[in-house]
Amino acid sequence: MDASTQNIKQRFGIIGNDPVLNRSIEKAMRVSPTDISVLVTGESGVGKESFPKIIHQLSHRKHNKYIAVNCGAIPEGTIDSELFGHEKGAFTGANSARKGYFEVADGGTIFLDEVGELPLTTQVRLLRVLENGEFIKVGASEVQKTNVRIVAATNLDMEKAIQKGKFREDLFYRLSTVEIKIPPLRNRKEDIHLLFRKFASDFAKKYNMPTIRLDENAQNLLNAYRWNGNIRQLRNVAEQLSVLEEKREVSSQLLKYYLPDFNSSLPALINKSNSSNDFSNEREILYKILFDMKKDLNDLKKITDHLKSEDHKSNFKENEINTFENLQSSIDSQKSAEIIDFNEKDPTFNSNIDKYHFAEEIKEEETLSIHDKELELIKKALERNNGKRKAAAIELGISERTLYRKIKQHDIEL
Repeated sequence: MDASTQNIKQRFGIIGNDPVLNRSIEKAMRVSPTDISVLVTGESGVGKESFPKIIHQLSHRKHNKYIAVNCGAIPEGTIDSELFGHEKGAFTGANSARKGYFEVADGGTIFLDEVGELPLTTQVRLLRVLENGEFIKVGASEVQKTNVRIVAATNLDMEKAIQKGKFREDLFYRLSTVEIKIPPLRNRKEDIHLLFRKFASDFAKKYNMPTIRLDENAQNLLNAYRWNGNIRQLRNVAEQLSVLEEKREVSSQLLKYYLPDFNSSLPALINKSNSSNDFSNEREILYKILFDMKKDLNDLKKITDHLKSEDHKSNFKENEINTFENLQSSIDSQKSAEIIDFNEKDPTFNSNIDKYHFAEEIKEEETLSIHDKELELIKKALERNNGKRKAAAIELGISERTLYRKIKQHDIEL
């Protein structure tokens, strides 16, 4: 990392030494002197809003206006008016003419955050601005010119959005002349504790109290957590600990209370100290397969015993009974082979599979209560945040996309 990159980090408050992050900063610095459109991509909470500022401040437009627009926060019925302006009487309530952001920011930079949320009609208008710098106010017929640099950002999978017809493909290619991808926090293991210490120090000054510190086990736990909310979630955890905890030394047990669903992605009762994420996932899948196989095998044994009984044996040919017995034997052999193969990778497998069976049986009985609890938590979060999905997702510690899927799954009315 060269001195210029370090200077940019200090200037814009970016913390971390991750190589992918450094590469993203370097791309932003190189594209800044041009007027090329840039698309910043990454999960919610990774800090995408810093990169349009870097691009603007290092460009020849830095003395002109910089306007940031959250496209997802503006109602569909008014977004055209916000971006392009309107004439007096263009719609109900338009008592006077109004300039839009593209007119106000002429000569400067516009940052379109959550650009994937734009309605298709607005996407057509935006495409025209990108192609020839022209736009028309709502309710007007006169074409106006603007000279703006557009930097957009999104946390959506744009390819899927294009396939579903929610985003125009031609607009995507216009916006993403240069794409800057910001890595999620879970891929920046070396930076997690560094960021936490910075946040803890900031909150100690803000609330006039000693800085909280993590012991070694808590640091390991911090690095092992998935951080679906990324830097925003990490900052919230640091603030909660700073305000709520009297002790300034934080243990791993205490930290767990502030990390929602810490064990939700792992099999029950599994020793995971030396396992990678990929290996854990593979093991969880195999546990499930073997558990289901055990159920099938028990059912098949019942059927076979029933067929072999004196009352039913006469009704079936001997070769039919042999077929069932052979099938039962085949399943037994397959199950044994899977266990032997996997036990070579994980010596604790035999004991863990029995624990998994027990946990799965309990889980089946608790399915309804877990469903109800999840539904209750989602509803409460949405109520506290006035139905705003993004804010509710942050509070729940999940991505906005996951929350949207849960809302659909539980058929929650907003």
